[in-house]
Amino acid sequence: MKFTHDAIVIGAGAAGLTAAGGVALFGLKSVLIEGHRMGGECLNNGCVPSKALITAARRAAEARVATRHGVTLAPPQVDWAGVSAHVHDAIAHIEHHDSVETFEGMGVEVIKGWANVTGAHEVEVGGRTLRAPRIVIATGSKPAVPPIEGLEGVPYLTNENLFELAEQPDHLVIIGGGVIGMEMAQAFRRLGSAVTVINPGPLMGRDDPDSVAVVRQVMEDEGVRFIDGKVARVEGSAGAIRAQVELTAGGTEHVEGSHVLVAVGRKANCTGFGLEELGVAMGRNGIETDARRRTSVKSIYAIGDCRDGPRLTHVSGYEGSNVALEIVTGIPTKVDYRALPWVTFTEPEVAQIGLTEREAREAYGDKVTVVRQEFAENERATAEDATIGHMKLVLKGKKVLGASIVGKNAGELLLPFTQIITGKANTFALGSAVISYPTRSEISKAAAFAAWEPTVFGSLPKKYAALVARLRRAFA
Repeated sequence: MKFTHDAIVIGAGAAGLTAAGGVALFGLKSVLIEGHRMGGECLNNGCVPSKALITAARRAAEARVATRHGVTLAPPQVDWAGVSAHVHDAIAHIEHHDSVETFEGMGVEVIKGWANVTGAHEVEVGGRTLRAPRIVIATGSKPAVPPIEGLEGVPYLTNENLFELAEQPDHLVIIGGGVIGMEMAQAFRRLGSAVTVINPGPLMGRDDPDSVAVVRQVMEDEGVRFIDGKVARVEGSAGAIRAQVELTAGGTEHVEGSHVLVAVGRKANCTGFGLEELGVAMGRNGIETDARRRTSVKSIYAIGDCRDGPRLTHVSGYEGSNVALEIVTGIPTKVDYRALPWVTFTEPEVAQIGLTEREAREAYGDKVTVVRQEFAENERATAEDATIGHMKLVLKGKKVLGASIVGKNAGELLLPFTQIITGKANTFALGSAVISYPTRSEISKAAAFAAWEPTVFGSLPKKYAALVARLRRAFA
């Protein structure tokens, strides 16, 4: 077979861009195929616009507290057109990183079109037949839409059209209390919309419940209403939508709002590319892969949201790098998610890496210990009057299994634990590090030192210290 490229990559989101660019930067011939917009979900209707909206909402929230720290602010006046312009300006400022021109400059051939995989080494697009030893599927995910009676008959929102709203919602009803639902609930409430979140189970179910409880209380204090229940039916029209909720505690409640946002998670975008016909195995939640992200057809990889596994932008980039290295070097590169971090950008933020306390206890039982440090004891947090939250280190002996953090800029505090969990550093090193004062990162040092405190100040060190003291007195 005569190959046209060394690697064919389908999908120009975080995973595909990293894979195609990585292969090309090593001097090999890669082609990147994208049927929609460069940058994928994260740039166009995910991470970037949501964080821009959260930033605008934070500014409004600051002004809603009239007098604080001896400074008085005027009440906020929210101009939705201005907020929307800020969101789209953020996208515009970043999109050049993911542009066709940028990747062509790296040496990647970029084709805009819909790809069809016709063989283990063959892809058809735009009337062309491309062949390569390796094909990489990076087609991402799309919003999951639950089978709620009447939902298809109303103009519901998902993250794909939420940031295109011409007017601010008067009352936003959010179905789903996961990351997207919680971030958008707080943002729209802070901008002045009434917000109701309906969720059938625990909010932010993959996070530590102690962290989630802190965020829920803050959001309730800000005026977000939470309903524990399942939406059974939706009816109405634009500006007047009614949801029938079967309450977890029993009974029924009807919620009326101007807009409804469906935020119950994502599902893999893996059909319609010829993979099923080729015999690529599909799981319940995406393409099945091994630890190297190879599919059942070993010449075809699946990376990022389209495969069954964690759906995070940084995970997509990590898998794209791994696959690029494997294609370039021929050396197998397995994924390692022991130190997988994720952050929910509410205020306070919720950050998690590794195992939660519940997961650790399920795995190791009584061998697990937990060290907890409060931001109320952190001097930078006190100076900033931002003491809400805490850090929990989940340990097996002195080994860190996970860290759960809730507080201002919690996500920024995860970095040392990526090194510790993977064995590139340890809690003793962190606990004895010299850290600039005053910083919130001192809480990490305090938690790490607390894990060693019983050992450092235990009976044996005390006996040694007493011996040294006696000898010093005797020979002074």
